[in-house]
Amino acid sequence: MKYKAIVVVLITITTLCIINSCKVEEVKNEEVLFVGTYTDGDSEGIYRFNFNLDTGELKNKVVAAKIKNPSYIAFSTNGSSLYAVSEVDDFKKDDGSITTFTVKDTTLVKVNEQSTYGANPCYVGVSENGKLVAVANYTGGNVAIYNALEDGSLKPSPQVIDHKRIDTSKTAHAHMASFLNDELIVSDLGLDRIKKYSELNGKFVASNQKELVVAEGAGPRHFVTSANGEYLYVINELNSTITVFKKDGDKYYGIETLDTVASDFEGDSYCADLHLSPDGKFLYGTNRGENTVVIFKIDDTTGKLKLLGRESVKGDWPRNFTIDPSGKYVLVANQRSNNIVVFKRDIENGTLSFVSQVDLPSPVCLKFY
Repeated sequence: MKYKAIVVVLITITTLCIINSCKVEEVKNEEVLFVGTYTDGDSEGIYRFNFNLDTGELKNKVVAAKIKNPSYIAFSTNGSSLYAVSEVDDFKKDDGSITTFTVKDTTLVKVNEQSTYGANPCYVGVSENGKLVAVANYTGGNVAIYNALEDGSLKPSPQVIDHKRIDTSKTAHAHMASFLNDELIVSDLGLDRIKKYSELNGKFVASNQKELVVAEGAGPRHFVTSANGEYLYVINELNSTITVFKKDGDKYYGIETLDTVASDFEGDSYCADLHLSPDGKFLYGTNRGENTVVIFKIDDTTGKLKLLGRESVKGDWPRNFTIDPSGKYVLVANQRSNNIVVFKRDIENGTLSFVSQVDLPSPVCLKFY
């Protein structure tokens, strides 16, 4: 009898382990995606989806937060907060706003909203230690740098760096502000410059190398760095190119510029976003107009780019895109065709193949939680 009882207990334990293992496996095969949108049409604000890593499908759409024009969202480094800009110019006179949400089991709880001290904010950058948050104001032509508290909320009265004073012959359009190696890097589409700032006595001032310059009229929009920080890749919105900078000491120097659209493409096209693959071997960028994702292979030795091809986004006006945490999928937000398209990514070759799509009004920013 004792033997039978032991067998029953062992079978029960084994069964429970199998069940629990299946549950763990189910969790691993699903990620949560948050989407920022423009709310001029049918959108209500920030949306949340469940993304299935086995099928590449987005399901269970819900409105995560009702907010006006959350065109860019970003998480705090510990994932406990989400920052969302409202790309408007009337929060206060000629100002947009940034809203802080606490993330509780993938539910967003509003903490506060405050001015970005510039019109039409379009990007949020969070420092690696989570203590600083920078907002690029596109129409305002400036950058607001906030100190973040331990709970993720932002202190009022940020430092504001005004790009309009840099060059009065051009119109400043700060488009991206990101922290890199203890510096703040800001791409200004209107000035055709990437500005560099270092922290000194609690304030950001011009770095030793004050700026990187791209071609006149190029319009630098977004940038990424290689894992070792040796190369900086800048996607230029207005002339549809990517410029590669190489680091030498504490300075970057341009080494090449490549077109992102096909030579036989006729019509207007404007670059939007770019990202490196998790292994750093491939670089992807979106073309609005040609409506493609351009794919480059990165040379391990020189950091230079080799064109692999372009993939149709199965929609119109691709904005922000993202690579899922597994590195197996690329998701593209098509603003004008009101859909998010999912591609399977060939990890070895870098190529993309269509998997699925889901309808959503004016999606423009995709962030996995």
